[in-house]
Amino acid sequence: MIGDKIRDLRNRKRLSQTELSKILHVSQQTITKWETGKAEPSSSAIANIAKYFGVSADYLLGTKQEGHISQDLDEAIDGAMSFDGQPVTEHDRKVMKSLWKAYLASKD
Repeated sequence: MIGDKIRDLRNRKRLSQTELSKILHVSQQTITKWETGKAEPSSSAIANIAKYFGVSADYLLGTKQEGHISQDLDEAIDGAMSFDGQPVTEHDRKVMKSLWKAYLASKD
């Protein structure tokens, strides 16, 4: 269900429904309805959600599984702490993901 995927992606980024609603320019109630299955996002909303979270619309719609490497990296990064004990920032996350992807690509 698309709502489950939205909730999972939102939780991975440690965003509240209110924070995500501001990012996507919709109400918090709209996010709640999407996540509970009481409403479906429009095609433009799906495009915005996919773009923000860096996933495909197919993944959100359940027609394609995202690559396990990206999901595993997200889970590993979520569990990591920076050297000074602070949570990983979004910038740190992007840097770590790009480094790991480059490393894995060089092994092929």
